[in-house]
This record gives sequence, structure tokens and C-alpha cells, in this order.
Amino acid sequence: MSTAQGARARARIEVTAAIKDEARRQLAAEGAARLSLRAVARELGMVSSALYRYFPSRDDLLTALIIDAYDSLGESAEAAHEAAAGPFERWITVCEAVRGWALDHPHEYALIYGSPVPGYTAPDATVPAAARVGLLLIGIARAAHQNPDLARPPLADDLRPEAERMAADLAPDLPPAVVTALVAAWAQLYGLVGFELFGQFNRVVEDRETFFRHAVGQLARGVGLVPTSP
Repeated sequence: MSTAQGARARARIEVTAAIKDEARRQLAAEGAARLSLRAVARELGMVSSALYRYFPSRDDLLTALIIDAYDSLGESAEAAHEAAAGPFERWITVCEAVRGWALDHPHEYALIYGSPVPGYTAPDATVPAAARVGLLLIGIARAAHQNPDLARPPLADDLRPEAERMAADLAPDLPPAVVTALVAAWAQLYGLVGFELFGQFNRVVEDRETFFRHAVGQLARGVGLVPTSP
């Protein structure tokens, strides 16, 4: 790459970052539904036609912000995972990392787990980033269930066909009962975080950190995980 090409590449990276930063400020002030490329361009002192060279549409910009948010959340969860010991403890620290990230990035959390943006459908390009936390939780359960003596969650007969389908899609090496419990726990984790972040726990739960830790511990036990020590 020539010196001129390198300078252009760096300039593009810097301008792309500035566009995303301004778009995040708009998310915080106006919400995702009102994100406007023209407004972003205006705030950055750019003409709209110049911004379109970086993001051809509002949906392209939203997709980039969504992928960045999922990746940032995934990085936080993965760092927490590496710092913990046994499967139960890793589960707790990953869940706490999800909560901590959400509290630090409420508008980005709302973008990926809040109300859908009217007229926007997330493309398949968002899936790998969106799957990072879920794959961590599956990996924790997989490591724990290598122990043949570990108790498996119960599975109702009428749920077995769906459980077997989900297991085939998500984790063929895990018992269908475990995969079903994992999917339920994954949904409940984000429900707990969303209730706190969006105000549903107001005047209901006061010590939210302790409550959250207890709740995700119950989710871990539901997947079949047990603490390393009593």
C-alpha cells in the first residue's frame, strides 16, 4: 500500500468512527427510530452526499451500530468468562458482565434488545456478533456436562420434539433438556437486565445487584450447573 493509499485508509477509518460516534449521540438524544443521516452529516459539517459514501442508507448505519454494540457486549462477557474458575462461577460472571455493560451503555443496549426500529430488519451480518454471549453460555454448559454425574434438567414429553430440534440446531453434543433450559435462561437473563434498565423494577427491587446475582444463580442451577464450593 502506498503512502497516499495508507493516508486515505486512515482518513476513512477516522471519518467512519466520527459518524458512528455522532450517531450514538443521536441514539441517546432521540432514539433509534429518529436516527437521520442528514442530521448526522449536519452535526459533522459534512454534506449528505459525502456521508452516503460511508453509509449508503440509515439501515446501513444502524447495522454497523448494532454489530458494534453486540461485539462490545461480547467482548465484555468473554473477558469476564476468562477471569472465573468453575462453570457455575463463569456463568455468574458472564451474566454480571452483561448487566454491567447494559448499565454502562443503556442506549446501545436499547438498540439491540429494546423495541424494534420501525422499518428496519437486521440482516444476517448481525448474527455472528449477536451470538457471542449465547455461545459463551452454551460453552459453559458444555464444559459442565462433561461430568457424567451432573444432574440434567427435566424435560416434559410434549416439549421433547422441539427440544430435540433446538439441540440439533444449537448444540448437538448437549442433551435436549439442557439446550431447552439454556434457551429459557438466555431469554430470562435479558429479561432481568431489561426490567432493571427500563424501569420495571422501580419500587419493586431495591438491592438490584444482589437480586440479579441470586436470579442468575437460579438460572445456572436450572441448566444443571452447581457451585464449585458450597
